[in-house]
Amino acid sequence: MAKNKAKVDVAQPDYDIPANEIQPYGTLKDLPLGLEDNARAASVASLNQILADTMTIRDLYKKHHWQVSGATFYSLHLLLDKHYEEQSTLVDTIAERIMTLGGVSIAMAHDVAEMTRVVRPPRGREDVPTQISRLLKAHELILTYAREAAEQAGDAGDEGTNDLLISEVVRTGEMQVWFLAEHLAATPLLAQSR
Repeated sequence: MAKNKAKVDVAQPDYDIPANEIQPYGTLKDLPLGLEDNARAASVASLNQILADTMTIRDLYKKHHWQVSGATFYSLHLLLDKHYEEQSTLVDTIAERIMTLGGVSIAMAHDVAEMTRVVRPPRGREDVPTQISRLLKAHELILTYAREAAEQAGDAGDEGTNDLLISEVVRTGEMQVWFLAEHLAATPLLAQSR
């Protein structure tokens, strides 16, 4: 005896959706933020540059975290990972500020590689002084530009961007520079006997 089965509709996902870009890169949404479009556009452009450079330094921290070696391996391994996490937080904060201003944040590795001003490292391992020096140069580049962008944002009335750049990008970067630079101080690992 055959039972009649009722046809059951199954909610099937439609995964073959054609691309539908809803906001082109370089455009602004009209949001009631009380900021002129030119101020928002300038901040978005500056923030996207800082975002590209911050994503690059974040990844440099992870590269060096994995590849560090030598007598200070353990402490640097932990420090570099801590700095990586702090840079990851900055990446999210900067990208969200861009979106808050009505812009479009960069997000993909090829865009970062195309935009960043941080010098590309080799694929291989480098010694600790080279790794730290590379990170310090990247920090200096970001800090210099972040201060300029903060001043421009403040002058344009965009105090939110000014605050983010000074309170988060600059202060985090300055602290990380201090922690890194001390590793290059010319002090012996062992006390010299007289």
